[in-house]
Amino acid sequence: MKWWKILGIVLLFYALVAGLLLPVPKLPILEQSIRNLYYHVPMWFGMLALLIASAIYAGQTLNKKGSKYDMLSSSYAQVAMLYGILGLLTGMVWAKNTWGAYWTNDPKLNSAAIGMLMYAAYFVLRSSIEDDEKKARISAVYNLFCLPVFIVLIFVLPRLTDSLHPGNGGNPGFNSYDLDSRLRLVFYPAVIGWILIGFWIADLQIRVKKLADKKYNN
Repeated sequence: MKWWKILGIVLLFYALVAGLLLPVPKLPILEQSIRNLYYHVPMWFGMLALLIASAIYAGQTLNKKGSKYDMLSSSYAQVAMLYGILGLLTGMVWAKNTWGAYWTNDPKLNSAAIGMLMYAAYFVLRSSIEDDEKKARISAVYNLFCLPVFIVLIFVLPRLTDSLHPGNGGNPGFNSYDLDSRLRLVFYPAVIGWILIGFWIADLQIRVKKLADKKYNN
C-alpha cells in the first residue's frame, strides 16, 4: 500500500473521531451542527480536486489521443460525482438544521445543483456515443468546458449576490468565526484525508476497468 493511501486513512479516521469528540465553538443557530463542516466542505474540496485531475487527463486525451487517458479522465469524474452527491446530501441535512428546510432558493445551492447537472450531462453524452475515439474526444472537450464554468458557478457567482451560505453574499466565513482555531485542527486534516481517499477510490476503479478491458493494458 502506498504511503499516501495510509495517510488518507489516518487523516480520515482522525477527522471522523475528532470531529465528533473534540469541542467546537458555541455559535448561535449552528450549535453542534457545525461539526458537519468536517464532512460537507471537505467533500466539495475533494470533488474539485478530482474534477481538476479529470480535466488534466481530458487535455491529455486531446493531445495524445489515447484511450487510456480518456479512461482516467472519466474515472476521476465519476468519483467526483460521488463526492458531489455526498456533499449535496450532507449540505441538505445541515440546511434543515440551520435554515429549517432541506433546500432553499439560495444562489450557492442552486449553482451547485447546476454544476452537478452539467457533469451529469457529461456521462449522458458519453453513453450516447458508441465510437470510442469520438466519445473520448467529444467528452474531453465538454469536460474542459465544464470545469471553468463549474468554478465560476461555485466560487464566483454566489459572492456577487445575497446568500445564506457562510462566506458568500456578505455572510462571514468560518475563518472569522473560529478565532481559537479549534475547527482548523480537524478541518484541514479532513480536507486532505477526503481528497486522498477520493483518489484512492478512483485508483481502484481504474484498476477494475483495466482488468475488464484488455486494451488499456496495451
